[in-house]
Amino acid sequence: MEIVCPAGTPAALRAAVKAGAHTVYCGFNDETNARNFPGLNFDRAEMRAGISFAHGHGSKVLIAINTFPQAGNEGIWKQAVADAEICGADAVILADLGLLDYAARHHPKLRRHLSVQAAAANADVINFYAETFGVKRVVLPRVLSVPEIAAINSETDVETEVFVFGGLCVMAEGRCSLSSYATGLSPNMNGVCSPASHVQYQEEQGALNARLGGYLIHRVERDEPAPYPTLCKGCFSADEKTGHLFEDPVSLNAERLIPQLQKAGVTALKIEGRQRSKSYVAQVVRNFRAAVDALESGQPMPEGMLARLSEGQAMTTGAYKKTWR
Repeated sequence: MEIVCPAGTPAALRAAVKAGAHTVYCGFNDETNARNFPGLNFDRAEMRAGISFAHGHGSKVLIAINTFPQAGNEGIWKQAVADAEICGADAVILADLGLLDYAARHHPKLRRHLSVQAAAANADVINFYAETFGVKRVVLPRVLSVPEIAAINSETDVETEVFVFGGLCVMAEGRCSLSSYATGLSPNMNGVCSPASHVQYQEEQGALNARLGGYLIHRVERDEPAPYPTLCKGCFSADEKTGHLFEDPVSLNAERLIPQLQKAGVTALKIEGRQRSKSYVAQVVRNFRAAVDALESGQPMPEGMLARLSEGQAMTTGAYKKTWR
């Protein structure tokens, strides 16, 4: 199976390629991609150089243009698609129907993948995207169990890509009204979830308060670790209880499920984390590449090597097993 690795910077791209990533995904430094943070992403010259480096080492590069164009400002998104082709991208990752239609009509030779932001969770809708816009691969939303993924693959010829490690978004794949309400910036329109510019830490009576957009998200004691104030993983009070109502601050880790995902017909394993360091990227890629190579050669897979890289050093298999059922 193909290892698809994140790269938020040119240095991370080179580190991923050297660590054994079959494919790297990244984005331009504007609102066309869903990780639009200061200091991240690629200008056009950096993208061309990064793609050239990856191709020179036998790796592919996908460009995420996975936010939704703003009314009256669609030109930025259309230009991003054109620039992706000019830069030599192996595919673009798109979510918006109009942008998919534009890419299919004006850049037919540019391979099109369907972003997880489109939340395509059944074979009928996936086949619609393939037949209508020529989509070759779909990144499946993180709400599906392994048997459900297998059922999809039995009813479509479209390649499937699934997340196996990193941040676990619980808000319908980035459609987060909470983050938009608190900061005025939409993850799907502006590419910014819980932006650092809206984060504040304040000491108060021996405790540390973490706020996002002025809203108190966490309060921890002096010696306790302070998580980043992401709304879906914040603490809330309800029914006279206070705690993590939506999701604990943990990371997805499906390394143990790789054999099951292979049997389910999955084409590619995706790692989340374009905002992570090049060291993090390299370590995660090496571990997943070793696991995939071992599986293909019939050797025992290495396990348990990624625990210290997970958020809060705690992990979950998310919806893959759906233990609440």
